[in-house]
Amino acid sequence: MNRLLWLVSTLAIVGILAGCASAPPQAPEPARPSAGEPAYPGDSGPLPAALTQGKSRWQPVRWAELPGFGEDALFEAWNAWIKSCERPGPTFAPLCAEVRRLSIASGDEQRAWMMARLQPYRVEPLQGGADGLLTGYYEPLLEASRTPRPGFQVPLYRPPATLGQRRPWYSRQEIDTLPEARAALRGREIAYLADPVDALVLQIQGSGRVRVTEADGSQRLVRLAFAGSNDQPYKSVGRWLLDQGAIRDGSWPAIKAWVAQNPQRVNDMLWSNPRTVFFREEALPELDAAFGPRGAQGVALTPGRSIAVDRESIPYGTPVWLASSGPQLNLQRLVLAQDTGSAIVGAVRADYFAGWGAEAGELAGRLKQPLRLWVLWPK
Repeated sequence: MNRLLWLVSTLAIVGILAGCASAPPQAPEPARPSAGEPAYPGDSGPLPAALTQGKSRWQPVRWAELPGFGEDALFEAWNAWIKSCERPGPTFAPLCAEVRRLSIASGDEQRAWMMARLQPYRVEPLQGGADGLLTGYYEPLLEASRTPRPGFQVPLYRPPATLGQRRPWYSRQEIDTLPEARAALRGREIAYLADPVDALVLQIQGSGRVRVTEADGSQRLVRLAFAGSNDQPYKSVGRWLLDQGAIRDGSWPAIKAWVAQNPQRVNDMLWSNPRTVFFREEALPELDAAFGPRGAQGVALTPGRSIAVDRESIPYGTPVWLASSGPQLNLQRLVLAQDTGSAIVGAVRADYFAGWGAEAGELAGRLKQPLRLWVLWPK
């Protein structure tokens, strides 16, 4: 956990201690397994019936099925859970007072409470196996200029006034080439980037941190948040390059390497994706800087503990146990379903919020590996 996130967590805990004199809810401490015994002996009652949730089937399981359940640093996930309690759904709202009090509890106490109050269900598609796909996303950190100047010529726009009058709105290529599309966006510029590929990445991720150089030379860090799109279909530029045999690896590092070698074909690649995203500018106070943008649930995302899901399979605000092993990450941890995305479709499908900046972008650009999910649902 970085220093700023530690500070935010500490301040949150101090506030909870000051505002609540009652002790954390008590639950039996989970016993540690002995040789030949079940992992959690107290978890031996009859299991509930399986549930169907939209596109998925939830199969009830014992806590022992969750890989690494006894080892996760739950306090990191608790920050994300408290965020979810800012806008909880009706299923989890009754638990939020206990969740907040448990922010000062030990990991064993948190695990015991989860076992007492929640039931794990393995998420499966209505047809097929339980294995799915984990990918990653992040919040870019980019340099920008408030006004166009040499080296910063790629505009980012607020939504045009005519956006709702034409569906779909102009495509990416039409925005770059048609006088009427350019006229509709005149005066809607927020800032200018140096690289059109960075602008595309920002639009695909949906938000980003931007260090803007103002006209007077001063700088300030802001967040550009999703404010709408042109309603055109999303097409992967990586898929376009793969189909042409231009690259063998559809990751962002491979795409950027191709761009560096083929500058004369950059527009062709960009125009293969007709979808464009428009933004709104938000202040980024120091304490908020420890969290990511607001996801579809309406709460700030927590690096490493927030995921995007298909909301027809997993409702927003649901705590989820995630297990995934691959060349990029080995994960066995508690996460919160707090976001969604147009490409996140299916029962066992998640997009892992990696954080912000170059390191998070490198991870998110390469993350693509098998996944298993368990929802933790109130008893």
